[in-house]
Amino acid sequence: MPTPNAPELTVIGPDTRIKGEMFFEKSARILGQFEGKIIAQGEVQIGQGAECNAAVEAQRIIVDGKVNGPIAAHDRHTLTENAEVQGDITTGTLVVAEGASFVGNCTVGPRAQEILQASPNAAVTKPQLTEPKGTITPSPELTPPWAQTAGNVA
Repeated sequence: MPTPNAPELTVIGPDTRIKGEMFFEKSARILGQFEGKIIAQGEVQIGQGAECNAAVEAQRIIVDGKVNGPIAAHDRHTLTENAEVQGDITTGTLVVAEGASFVGNCTVGPRAQEILQASPNAAVTKPQLTEPKGTITPSPELTPPWAQTAGNVA
């Protein structure tokens, strides 16, 4: 039985592969494979063994697996010792454990929060729960790198 004050958490299991866009009104834990875009109004946890080729936006993000794509954490972004991230990070606070791997550009602090607040949809800070999920679009800076070059294959 869940405790009354426990946050709601959707879990995507380790034997699951998903391609597309996911929007979570609360928090999510990804343990499988995902490709596309993830937006959560709470926390996103990328578990150990998980692989995400995705743009990720949430209030808080914890990476303990692999992420290839841009990450926008409005509050806090944590890279554990198992984290492997390739992509740009924009966050209010960044915590990096010894052993974490990160390749990309990073914007942290008050300037990062200004950038996130100025994003056109601000899906995390200004929930649009009354609209259908299909109308929520991530910030332009969250477009996965492979989506920009998909038509330019040599």
